[in-house]
Amino acid sequence: MPHQAHGSTPPDAPPLTCDEPGSFAWNVFQVRHPVLIGRILEAVPFGGAQRQACAALLEESRHGTVAPLPADAEDAAVWERWGQGMYGRGWPELPFLWAESYFYRRLLDATGHLAGGPWHGLDFFAPFKDAELDGHGFAGDLAALDDLAALTQEEREHRLLTAAVWGNQADLGFTIAGEPGGAPEPSGTYVADESDRLWPLLDGGRVVVVADNSAREILADLVLIDHLLATGRAGHVELMLKPRPYFVSDATPRDVLTCLRRMAHAPGAAGSIGHRLAEALRTDRLTLSTHPFACAPLPYDALPGDLRERFAAAAVTVMKGDLNYRRLVGDRQWAATVPFADVTAYFPGPVAALRTLKSDTLTGVDARTVARLDATGTPWRTTGTHALIQVGIPG
Repeated sequence: MPHQAHGSTPPDAPPLTCDEPGSFAWNVFQVRHPVLIGRILEAVPFGGAQRQACAALLEESRHGTVAPLPADAEDAAVWERWGQGMYGRGWPELPFLWAESYFYRRLLDATGHLAGGPWHGLDFFAPFKDAELDGHGFAGDLAALDDLAALTQEEREHRLLTAAVWGNQADLGFTIAGEPGGAPEPSGTYVADESDRLWPLLDGGRVVVVADNSAREILADLVLIDHLLATGRAGHVELMLKPRPYFVSDATPRDVLTCLRRMAHAPGAAGSIGHRLAEALRTDRLTLSTHPFACAPLPYDALPGDLRERFAAAAVTVMKGDLNYRRLVGDRQWAATVPFADVTAYFPGPVAALRTLKSDTLTGVDARTVARLDATGTPWRTTGTHALIQVGIPG
């Protein structure tokens, strides 16, 4: 592995890999990625060079060995460090987290996103993100904000936290590939709910929210952030985003600003919230941030020093979504009953995970719940129909 674990990884929890036919990780590379590339090439009129590069990436990632980045790539040195011991090996045998992250980094090269030509800087996932913003679901979410005024603060906080959790179902990586999920309706089941431990951490100080998906999920996150600032539960919120397109619908600063514009132009409560958030940005009560490590193929126990300091200074860091959860606990074959607090003990400050389950990694679930769900014979860990709120507080 390209990093050293901090004592919380037992030898019986190896990394998840993609080499087991029929497994979720295997399906991502062998089924989901080809569908995703096909949809991108339908949505964006790339020329022959980009189309050929995408086809070559698919072929390599499904059947070949891992090639390094070009020597002149702007981030070649950092990826050489992140990928120590990975290059030249078969993709399926590598840790799933590393391989999937590297696939999306290579996709930037294949589409010309980082080159100096006409596709430079293009978010090739934008057509899918924008379609979600234009959909009935997003419009319904905006209209539903009018209902908040009639609720007590306790009811409102429950509603907003629920929306932030189940908004994580809005994962275009699932919907583009025609998989379950993608409709943020709070109708599933919690496998763990420690929300009663989260609220006391909000003491009017600094809160960090590490975002996941754009559009409907980032809308729910922004509404929750507005509430934290308006009620004084947080004095300042830092919203950490991806610096470039990554994992299909992951939110970038462009996505947040687009969402805020939609909110500000909407009638009723949505417009008021949008204007308040814009003012919070102007007065630095809300700040947007990015960091190269946001797109790293590594767990969070390999945090660089500057991020470690920022998380340590927060009253709580809220990790949204599936990928952040995988990075937080380590994308490993844990027994689901391994305590969440144990595998996140390395984290430099209080941390909360808000996630719907869309991959195999799972910790902190009681044995009876695991047995009951396993007995259904359904892939409940990967369908997005179950969720969790977990909290870790360093000792």
